[in-house]
Amino acid sequence: METQELIKALAADNQRSGMPMTVVWTGAAVIAIAVAAGVFFVLLGPRPDFAGAMQTLRFPFKIVVAVVLALSSHRALRALSRPETEPRDVLPTLIVAPALIAMAVLAELIAVPESTWAARLVGTNSLVCLTFIPLIGIGPLALLLLALRHGASSHPVLSGAAAGLTAGGIAAAFYAWHCTDDSPLFVATWYTTAVAILAIAGGLAARRIIDW
Repeated sequence: METQELIKALAADNQRSGMPMTVVWTGAAVIAIAVAAGVFFVLLGPRPDFAGAMQTLRFPFKIVVAVVLALSSHRALRALSRPETEPRDVLPTLIVAPALIAMAVLAELIAVPESTWAARLVGTNSLVCLTFIPLIGIGPLALLLLALRHGASSHPVLSGAAAGLTAGGIAAAFYAWHCTDDSPLFVATWYTTAVAILAIAGGLAARRIIDW
């Protein structure tokens, strides 16, 4: 059997729901956001001074970066659910959010005294961040992995990691409304670590649940 014929056969065999993948992915994303919102508002809610914080640059910026991560990772996830997609095809999409936060960190290091770097990096909510981003994101991750089963990914671990990044971006975007640590140094360290937990979990889970 030719490679392209094999790819088409695998893709057809994995359309388990009978629904177009566009519908599957859109539905999964909408429900994932709703689940994350529910967990966020039940457990945390916005910070008391969020209206004033929106007038600053750092607070909305961290939300924007999280949203960009969710959108770009979801795009990569959808691409990776197709068997013909290779990892190099999605790399340009996945570097957008890291590039944004890297530029913000560089600007922060230039703008503030070196004596404040450690305090800004450590912040006051690191453990809260590491707890609640994975907690908010675990439901969305499960939904995205279920959607992934309807595709035909030839790179299940990478696809699962992309699902974790998407869930992490969604969770981080909500958690950012609660977090009072707005420094890019803090975001680059603790938000990234929390999102990485979901990415690792997604990769490990996908290896077990994608069964072709």
